[in-house]
Amino acid sequence: MHPLLLHNDDILDAATKCLAPGQVGTLAGWGVFSTIRVCDGVLFAFERHFARMQKDARLMHVPFPQEADYLKSRLLRLVEANGARNATLRVVVIRNKGGTFEGPGVGRDFDLVAFTAPVKEWGKGVRLGLIPQARHAACRFAGAKILSWSGNLVWYEEAHQRGFDEVVLLNERGEVSECTSANIFAAQGDVVWTPPLDSGCLPGVTRELLLEEIHIPGVKVIEKTLRPAGLEAADEVFITSTTRNLLPVVEIEGLRVRHNDEVRFRLDTAFARYVDAYVEANRQPLVAR
Repeated sequence: MHPLLLHNDDILDAATKCLAPGQVGTLAGWGVFSTIRVCDGVLFAFERHFARMQKDARLMHVPFPQEADYLKSRLLRLVEANGARNATLRVVVIRNKGGTFEGPGVGRDFDLVAFTAPVKEWGKGVRLGLIPQARHAACRFAGAKILSWSGNLVWYEEAHQRGFDEVVLLNERGEVSECTSANIFAAQGDVVWTPPLDSGCLPGVTRELLLEEIHIPGVKVIEKTLRPAGLEAADEVFITSTTRNLLPVVEIEGLRVRHNDEVRFRLDTAFARYVDAYVEANRQPLVAR
């Protein structure tokens, strides 16, 4: 993490104690968050991140900023303060009131917290474990990106203890849903599949862009219900996230995975061009402190 963080309207030392247990969302994980890539001082795909957070906040009854510019201007102040023009940014909105254990003296309905960190190097490929019954697709809150994230962290930690980098999470029907912090894709020929939202997966921003904005002649990216056997039958498998872009899968626990990598490479190249164009179109001077 970089040395400064954002707390509501203030830029503070990252070691500052600015939250209290009486803010109900602090201990209950009652809040929403997103991870945004900062490219040359631009918050990449900010509009999509804001829209998803706003939707999840409504679902979870979390008070949330009504204006995108309110949030964007404060995040840009943080980027400038940390000199984090190429970085990863985590933004969190925490519900402060309600529940059984609301503390005294809580004035604001929500707290806004954000911090930046260096871009992580993920390597050239990813090895995936396999976890059954890890997503409840029929749950009302499936696919929401909320602060109650400890289950994902446990699976991620155990994956590393078992020699993997991440895990494929299956839902109650045995279908492929997602990874703990990434969406998953399988390509066969020139057709690329990713699990639909009713698998219980999170609607990742990179996933959305591949489905809606990244177009390559002859390549079709669509939603399709997948099972582990479908991953094994594919010519190539890859995962996507804001911090990883498109990362090839080199191993899946108990499956034989092919490593063609042709379609992923073409999509990754097109995605990089899209990012460059977005950054150029949205480049602006950083907000003064």
